[in-house]
This record gives sequence, structure tokens and C-alpha cells, in this order.
Amino acid sequence: MTHYHDGDDLKLFSELKTLAPDEFKGFVALDAIVGKEDGAIPRKYRELIALAVACTTQCPYCLDVHTRNAKRAGATRKEVAEAAFLAAALRAGAAATHGALALKLFDQA
Repeated sequence: MTHYHDGDDLKLFSELKTLAPDEFKGFVALDAIVGKEDGAIPRKYRELIALAVACTTQCPYCLDVHTRNAKRAGATRKEVAEAAFLAAALRAGAAATHGALALKLFDQA
């Protein structure tokens, strides 16, 4: 293996479908809400939200899919960059608040 993440890994999705068909069907239905065209949130923003979440979950495959989809939906490079920094701000905020939790747990120990 030359690197951990490989786009060809997604070809294994068909095996997941075979091994856990009901669960796979549920996942596909849930995943489809990102691409919903008739929701209150326009498609471009849905993709930018998905991209930002992918930054925080650090899923390279999600980043690949949702970055391309955001571009197709009319997002700009600037919007992609801002979405990434919004995600970073929330990720940093979570670290800070978990620091407060760590102090609470320390005091209780």
C-alpha cells in the first residue's frame, strides 16, 4: 500500500451493499439528503455544509465528493476556503470546551 486513502477504495462499496444490504440502503437514503434539490437550504449551501463537516470529520472521500458537488452547484473557491475555516473554528471551539470539561473531570477525580 503506497498510501492510506485511495479513491479506488470506493469500489468496495458494492461489497458493503452485499454484506449489509439493509444498512446500506439506509445509509444511501440518509446520504441522499445532501443532494436534495427542493429543500429549504439551497443545494450549493447543502454541499458547502457537507464540505465543512467533512473537514471536521476528516473524511477525504467526503471532501472529494462534496467539493466537486459544491463547485457544480456554483460554489466559489473563496466559499470553499471560508467553509473550511468555519469548520476549523468549530473544531477549535470543541477542543476549548473539552478543555473546560477536562478541568471539571480533573476536579472531580
